[in-house]
Amino acid sequence: MNSILQSKLPNVGTTIFTVMSGLATEYGAINLSQGFPDFGSDEALSELVYTYMKKGMNQYAPMPGIMPLRERIAEKTEALYGYRLNPDTEITVTSGATEALYAAIAAIVRQGDEVIVPEPCYDSYIPAIELNGGTIVPVALPAPDFHINREALAAAISPRTRALIINTPHNPTGAVMSAEDMQWLENLLADTDIFLISDEVYEHIIFSGTHESALKYPRLAERSFVISSFGKTFHVTGWKVGYAVAPAPLMREFRKVHQFLTFSTATPLQYAIADYLKQPEKYLHVPAFYQEKRDKFCALMQETRFRFTPSEGTYFQLADYSAISDEADTDFAVRLTKEIGVATVPVSVFYGQPKQEHLLRFCFAKTDQTLERAVERLAKL
Repeated sequence: MNSILQSKLPNVGTTIFTVMSGLATEYGAINLSQGFPDFGSDEALSELVYTYMKKGMNQYAPMPGIMPLRERIAEKTEALYGYRLNPDTEITVTSGATEALYAAIAAIVRQGDEVIVPEPCYDSYIPAIELNGGTIVPVALPAPDFHINREALAAAISPRTRALIINTPHNPTGAVMSAEDMQWLENLLADTDIFLISDEVYEHIIFSGTHESALKYPRLAERSFVISSFGKTFHVTGWKVGYAVAPAPLMREFRKVHQFLTFSTATPLQYAIADYLKQPEKYLHVPAFYQEKRDKFCALMQETRFRFTPSEGTYFQLADYSAISDEADTDFAVRLTKEIGVATVPVSVFYGQPKQEHLLRFCFAKTDQTLERAVERLAKL
């Protein structure tokens, strides 16, 4: 070749989740870094997948997702948020929430558009915006509670603002947006042409109050792509089944992108989840299930030198290690994995420009035995 390929993402390497999980494997560490459970899903759900595979549901699904699943999503959305969806035109099943996020960004962001991104943020947002020619406008979520800074967010809006991304419950911080936050946001965007991408993949993992979906606020819903995940809800992250909902005009543009990303999502998985959703208790019990996990982990962590405030949502817990070390969080996380045998994620990597706050993110979606073993090691610091 006569030329060297110019990278579209020159500042992007292997994700921190891959790096830390790789280190955990190499050093035999307990992996509290990547966000996945180490316990199984409901056997009944797995049996449903097998049933549909045996029935021959193994070919391409319709591009937007099978209708029975879209109908169950519509029923669930109306029951939880009072928002009535048209399953035919306003719901698309995707191969994971990350695909849905990318499709939503690609559908609306053009060269030179600005996208407001509260930071820290999930790591796919910024590369997706850059790949589609957009400019990131970061707005810091101030420690220690990481709630929306309304003044800073309002000041970030310009004539070039195309979209705003929000994430509630929030990864990596566990912060949750309140009804007052959403009402304020609804008023802020009311007289603009700004789109909202609302990442709600942890909608069922919230520990006080109720989840304030953008779909509960009509003037937000009319401009929103709302992204959700069955993988998070049903402990099957490896299935990569998510979905997006949006008003029909927005969904038409979303599907134009989706059909050339994955076209469709695994057929037997869709049929199984559609059947499983007929029992709302299968997802309504999830908040209590994970609150028990959070409370267990936090009680154990009281015996360590880490400082923390219990997470408001998600299955992540931030912890401040400044009483233990003044190392950069990336260095401390690596040392923790190699020497103590517990893998975590340094929070600085969730910023476009790394910011040091001496915080680590722990995943507590683990068995009690895993959590006990991990904290026993952490208590030695």
